[in-house]
Amino acid sequence: MSITAIIIAKNEESMIANCIESLRWCDEILVIDNGSIDSTASVSEKLGARVIGFSSTDFSKVRNEGLKRSKTDWIFYVDADERVSPELAREIMVSIETNVGQAFKLKRDNICYGFPLTHGGWENDYVTRVFKRDDLTSWSGKIHESANFNGKEVSLQQPLLHLTHRSTKDNLYKSAEWTGIEADLLYKSGIKPVTLFTLIRKGLMEFIRRDFIKQGSKNGMVGHVEALVQAMNRVMVYIQVWELQQKPSLPDRYEKIEREISQKWTKQKDLQKN
Repeated sequence: MSITAIIIAKNEESMIANCIESLRWCDEILVIDNGSIDSTASVSEKLGARVIGFSSTDFSKVRNEGLKRSKTDWIFYVDADERVSPELAREIMVSIETNVGQAFKLKRDNICYGFPLTHGGWENDYVTRVFKRDDLTSWSGKIHESANFNGKEVSLQQPLLHLTHRSTKDNLYKSAEWTGIEADLLYKSGIKPVTLFTLIRKGLMEFIRRDFIKQGSKNGMVGHVEALVQAMNRVMVYIQVWELQQKPSLPDRYEKIEREISQKWTKQKDLQKN
């Protein structure tokens, strides 16, 4: 049975090489470059990966592109900041050879700020990423996408390592992308007008949920930091919903200001001519 590793990547020049190296056991490595402006594509090609340029803010469309471009019996979706151990690779191959199922679910071990997180909602992170190609029909969901497949799903024992939230700067870049997408979906759903109370409530409840209810505090300082980061992300989502709810829109407001300034300069020029 043959297998293709499909790496979804955007501006991951510092992470893509080690990701590819942990996937050498696969028959093919396919990188779906989602609009990178750094050297992600060239680094991937130098390391022997096949690179497909496909840019979309709809994550399911990106994964569907990988499905369309693959030709092997099995496919394995990996993000550029994820790593596969020899033990996980061996378990995947044995599971494929023994035909125990058509889809495999993996537990992700999340490393944030250099520390493994075992509480705060990070401890039960499972992703279904390995599929018998003919049984995977499609992916759906613009954000937090899920796979639509036929057959039996089997949970594997060895974890997938996720090297996420490598710095505050890294967090901000990622948050700027996905919070905007989520805000757009909420706005289109007809959500009630966002108020100051909404922002405070959403941020506070997310922090309490992460740090206390899900016991992120047991991870020490990094648990508190992550709870705060997730709380800020919730606030950022709803601030952007508030932006979208403005009438006239924010772009229209700025265009009006620009137009007024331009008109003043036009009048100034006319006065100077006279």
